[in-house]
Amino acid sequence: MSIMPDHWIREQSKENGMIEPFEEKQKAEGIISYGLSSYGYDARLSDEFMIFTNVDNAIVDPKNFSENSFVERKGPECVIPPNSFVLCRTVEYFRIPKDVLVVCLGKSTYARCGLIVNVTPLEPGWEGQVTLEISNTTPLPAKVYANEGIAQFLFYKGESPCEVTYADRAGKYMGQRGVTLPRLKTVEGASDAAE
Repeated sequence: MSIMPDHWIREQSKENGMIEPFEEKQKAEGIISYGLSSYGYDARLSDEFMIFTNVDNAIVDPKNFSENSFVERKGPECVIPPNSFVLCRTVEYFRIPKDVLVVCLGKSTYARCGLIVNVTPLEPGWEGQVTLEISNTTPLPAKVYANEGIAQFLFYKGESPCEVTYADRAGKYMGQRGVTLPRLKTVEGASDAAE
């Protein structure tokens, strides 16, 4: 498995729609950078935020998740409470080739402020807007900015396509748009909520 360079990412995005919208070069003046880099792509944070709150003393249960645990906000920035987190999404829509696995790492600018970006790998055949979780590990409120860089995606190409892709398995997060909360499959091969 090898990491793929800028020219491959560009070609896949322009010819096959792997990343839409696609930004050819790093944009960085006065903002947190985003766009094509040497061996990756820095995606932007959208302006949709779901901020975790403990107002209703809800229990966080991935098998029975309550939307009451979040307050929804839309805007150019988001303030994450101390020792809390926000769910958000990328501006970009990704379409992952059948022989590629994508790993995401948070931007160092935010990491140096105590903000940690968490994303599970983007599996072969998956597509959608990526739901991100940003944790504020500090005892202070922390700010993130919409339409600026949030995380870098690294593309690893396998020696051959896998036998069964995420799409073949009818993965429960296939084709997601917007911020997507945890889901459980209720029937073999089907998701419990519409995409």
